[in-house]
Amino acid sequence: MRKIQMVDLKGQYEVIKDEVNASISNVLETSTFINGPEVHAFQKELEDYLGVKHVIPCANGTDALQIAMMGLGLKPGDEVITADFTFAATVEVIALLQLTPVLVDVELDSFNIDPVALEKAITPKTKAIVPVHLFGQCANMDAVLEIAEKHNLFVIEDNAQAIGADYTSENGSKQKAGTMGHVAATSFFPSKNLGCYGDGGAIFTNDDELAHTLRGIVNHGMYERYHHDVVGVNSRLDSIQAAVLRSKLSRLDSYNARRRAAAKKYSKAFEGNKNITVPQMANGCAEICDSCDCHVFHQYTLRILNGQRDELVKHLAEKQIPCGVYYPIPLHRQKAYLDERYQEKDFPVTNQLVKEVISLPMHTELDDEQITFITQTIIQFIG
Repeated sequence: MRKIQMVDLKGQYEVIKDEVNASISNVLETSTFINGPEVHAFQKELEDYLGVKHVIPCANGTDALQIAMMGLGLKPGDEVITADFTFAATVEVIALLQLTPVLVDVELDSFNIDPVALEKAITPKTKAIVPVHLFGQCANMDAVLEIAEKHNLFVIEDNAQAIGADYTSENGSKQKAGTMGHVAATSFFPSKNLGCYGDGGAIFTNDDELAHTLRGIVNHGMYERYHHDVVGVNSRLDSIQAAVLRSKLSRLDSYNARRRAAAKKYSKAFEGNKNITVPQMANGCAEICDSCDCHVFHQYTLRILNGQRDELVKHLAEKQIPCGVYYPIPLHRQKAYLDERYQEKDFPVTNQLVKEVISLPMHTELDDEQITFITQTIIQFIG
């Protein structure tokens, strides 16, 4: 059996090696390293794939979130609501801009922001909501958008983990993750479903005026060289990373299909085990299916119900099976984001999840032998 990797980037590279190498070589030969043809081509191709009017490439996913908030004109002291159960990048950009982060609990089944908790947290100072499409599945955007419209709030989708996922609205219409709010941010960190070979990110919007503002912000506030019209930052996707992403974008749907196939095999193996809860499907999907993109499984995350999660992590390490705990500490307990407004009774689901979740290897190169070894090892230990 091949060595099991949490993310097998080398195995994925071997399949596309010739195309990627040729593309990178072309960038080196032309020496158009910043804002070259590869960046513009990737931008257009991603716009077409997502069905969104504007893609603004940038240096990384954290920048993408920060620039999106800057573009909306949020002011120090404005409150921005987001999920307590997510990676810190979502909340750190709120704090960096001297906005006020407001953390709320998540849903037990989807791990995504709880619309009920969200609406309870709204105050006269609330200006925006950041739903995080965690682990590859969209938050309940029907509810989020309805709440936002009711209270006149911006919606900034954190789409770092769900690029390519579909969301089916209650009216039956389908949209890609990251195309429903006022603006969205994504990351092309190497381990993402669409990842480059360094750092990279992008912002999406259908708003022409906002897109114009964002394009200035990413480039020092310039639309014309040495004319600084808005306060900006230096955050550009380089041409080599764009070349890599172009090769991968054409394969994204097949990559996501392979992740779903692996997830389906995992879930089948754990079926009926009283100590394990497999990922739950939402947004109109009752189960993992070959033809639907409602979950793209950036992570395949179990809940271990018998209190043995930490022991299982140690056991898997002994068996040379990598795994991850995303996330072991809620944001409301992180030293940087402590706030006297937060009470433990307001985060029952997040406080439960941090004790139960474990993410298994998930990538495009997983094979049946590896999946069988992983699942049998877990079942034998958990019982």
